[in-house]
Amino acid sequence: MSASLAWAPPRLDPYPERRDPREHWLDSVETAVLAAPRALAAAWRGRGAWAVVRAAGAAEAALRGLDEAGLRAAVAALRDDLHRQGLRPATLAPGCALVREASRRWLGLRQHDVQVLGALAILDGRVAEMDTGEGKTITAGMAAALAALAGTPVHVVTVNDYLAERDAATLAPLYTGLGLTLGVLRHGMAPAERQAAYGCDIAYASNKELAFDYLRDRLALGRAAGPARLKLRRLLAGPAPAAAMVVTRGLHFAIVDEADSVLIDEARTPLIISRETDAAAEQRWATEALGLADALEAGSHFRLLAADRRVMLTAAGQARLAVLGEAMGGVWAGRIRREEATRQALSARLLFQRGDHYLVRDGKVEIVDENTGRVMADRSWSDGLHQIIEVKEGCAVTPRKETLARLTYQRLFRRYHRLAGMTGTAAEARGEFWSVYRLRVARVPPNLPSRLQRDALEVLPTLAAKWQRVAARAAELAAQGRPVLIGTRSVSASQTISAVLTAAGLPHAVLNAENDHAEAETIAAAGQPGRITVATNMAGRGVDILLAPEVVLRGGLHVVLTERHDTMRIDRQLEGRAGRRGQPGSAEAILSLQDPLLDLLPSRAWCWLAARPGALGRLAARAWFGAAQLRARRSHLRARLDLLAHEKRLGTMLAFAGEVE
Repeated sequence: MSASLAWAPPRLDPYPERRDPREHWLDSVETAVLAAPRALAAAWRGRGAWAVVRAAGAAEAALRGLDEAGLRAAVAALRDDLHRQGLRPATLAPGCALVREASRRWLGLRQHDVQVLGALAILDGRVAEMDTGEGKTITAGMAAALAALAGTPVHVVTVNDYLAERDAATLAPLYTGLGLTLGVLRHGMAPAERQAAYGCDIAYASNKELAFDYLRDRLALGRAAGPARLKLRRLLAGPAPAAAMVVTRGLHFAIVDEADSVLIDEARTPLIISRETDAAAEQRWATEALGLADALEAGSHFRLLAADRRVMLTAAGQARLAVLGEAMGGVWAGRIRREEATRQALSARLLFQRGDHYLVRDGKVEIVDENTGRVMADRSWSDGLHQIIEVKEGCAVTPRKETLARLTYQRLFRRYHRLAGMTGTAAEARGEFWSVYRLRVARVPPNLPSRLQRDALEVLPTLAAKWQRVAARAAELAAQGRPVLIGTRSVSASQTISAVLTAAGLPHAVLNAENDHAEAETIAAAGQPGRITVATNMAGRGVDILLAPEVVLRGGLHVVLTERHDTMRIDRQLEGRAGRRGQPGSAEAILSLQDPLLDLLPSRAWCWLAARPGALGRLAARAWFGAAQLRARRSHLRARLDLLAHEKRLGTMLAFAGEVE
């Protein structure tokens, strides 16, 4: 182990954060040259971590005999040692032992050796890859507690408010017993409440709440955001009113749960704080943009690039728009504005579908997160796309948002003095974790060997045949007394299979963005004998389906994947709802040759092989769906890297102009 928390940022810094790293082509050379030495160093640290785990186990025995007062005295002594020395091997072993004993007493949960190993990896600034069901919550709790005892404010970042509240409530007795304060950020909290929550030793927040709080802080600080300027202003005038509006108090140490989802999957979307324009003008603009789009012909005037999720105008299309724009006049006479608006309108028509990418509820267009399956409250697409979709759906048009400040997750999390994470699916993103965030992945072995069985892949020729097969499979397993979780990619797909199950007379529950209010009740019942649950990705990350005792004896939960996602990591997360903590479970994929993912392939000419029975068909199916996933993954990676490069250029221009972000 390295001297992990000797890096704690200076406490005199009024708003601690790292500067954006400036990268050079020599960084790529350094990465290639030092790859082998870094791998050896990681292996060496792994051996050192196991030594700390063994030492912690030996030290723990002496703590068992302490009464309540004695344990609290030991906590006070540990805090003093950590403040003086930081988290070094000499303090890590007794620290882990003490937190583990405190967890046993106040939570009724004792961390296994592999969970202690995961906590050490987090404290060492790495991404701990732990199988689903291996107890990442209490692993992060140990790491957060030790960092906070060492005097470092900790942000534990989750993918949504529900998980932030759940994990904080689970670990509250531990933190309170150790003398640490705990804050939880929720949507809709007042600024004073947010400031109090961030002022605690440990604060739990969703990535979106944290990111927008940080952006608001940057707006409040304005050009005085630099440490030198803040110190000078405080020296000359005392605490300024803007400083009182800051809530996050800097970026010290972040532990990111589901790190691949937060740091990679959601990194394609910039975070924007904005002000509103005139709604009536926006409606006219969006209606006219759709009119221009409808006047163009596919193939001759534009091409749809499905793999990249964008539309490209041809020379003939640009010429056609020039004629139409000149006739309309006004803003449409300008080539750049005219063509960008038309591309947005074509995207709204061809790429964004109701039930897949958004819902319409109470006359409003609400965005659905494709990775989590959840509605993103109060979020809207930028550059007029949201207004065009509102006109397309016949909804009242909302004002467009003019950007005041913007930031990507890449830039935000790279600014933490220390960043770490945990997830069950990090291996596929190992390269991107290092290239973007300089994060190494540490594989943590499971406490018990996995008993998850993966059944053979099955591919049907049509969507209708697929849904009938899924229903028949669910009926077969439910009759055996096993619960079944049917995973879908979109709200519309969940509604389709629900209708098929209803027609077959199979009782079931549906969990998607339209009925997320019933999430807790649906998940609580999903492990009961014979229960059939249809769910989008909402039932993926962070969801623990507790099985009835008789279900364990009958083979556990069975998961049916009805589509492949853009990345195998999300498929693995859904499969991971079964076979947790050494329990039995099984998973299978039932797909079709009409699945939308295959649209990303340049041709489906040979896909019919995938529907053939036997080993040849399964091999072909894996090849075609794997190729489509690879194409989607590369497209998303390219989009993330392009966005990061754009943000760097934008940051340089704004810094030159003296503006924030």
